[in-house]
Amino acid sequence: MTGRRIIVTGGASGLGRAVAEMLRENGDEPIVFDRANASAPNDAEGDRRENVDVTDREAVERAVARANEGGDVDGVITAAGIDRCGYLSEVPAEEWERVIDVNLLGTVGVVRAALPALERSHGHVITVASTLALRVAEGATAYCAAKFGVLGFSRALAAETRGRVGVTTLIPGGMDTHFFDDRPDSYKPPADAKLNRPDDVARAVLFALDQPQGCEVRELVVCQEYEESWP
Repeated sequence: MTGRRIIVTGGASGLGRAVAEMLRENGDEPIVFDRANASAPNDAEGDRRENVDVTDREAVERAVARANEGGDVDGVITAAGIDRCGYLSEVPAEEWERVIDVNLLGTVGVVRAALPALERSHGHVITVASTLALRVAEGATAYCAAKFGVLGFSRALAAETRGRVGVTTLIPGGMDTHFFDDRPDSYKPPADAKLNRPDDVARAVLFALDQPQGCEVRELVVCQEYEESWP
């Protein structure tokens, strides 16, 4: 299938950017939601762009409404995500809560705003969780809480919308992106860490989208073959 109009949150970098590029190469139209779009022209890389913070519910609703002006969108991929490492007693409350706001509430807000259009188009939602939605790690209470929440939200959403909207949860392991750049060294992958390329993980997104109608990939774990965090 091609020609689909698909919202990609966090689409200016990392996995989101890889997904947007792969959709465009496939003949689809990615609509990139990202705060970084403020410094990029609307037609950068051929993508339609919306400068939006996914934690701003009203801004998200306006951006989704604009995305639907050319016809109902066919999909939403929620790749926007942040982290703040550290023990619960060490991380400032506002920074801890920001992780929940972006990763979990930002996911929910975009999906909620797009849901009427997705039901009309029999579209597809792909939420991005993490292997830390299936296990825990010290110094990751905020990230684990958010990603466990994304997994639970996605499972419940699939139950609510079965037969009307496709729902897939992508569960990636570590990827070679700038996601780790601002972490303390103790929370960064070691120099010899084996990480997946975001382009390879993006192929899994296309695989989930391209299933024939009536066939759903509900959850998909994609990790590097030496990934120690799985299972």
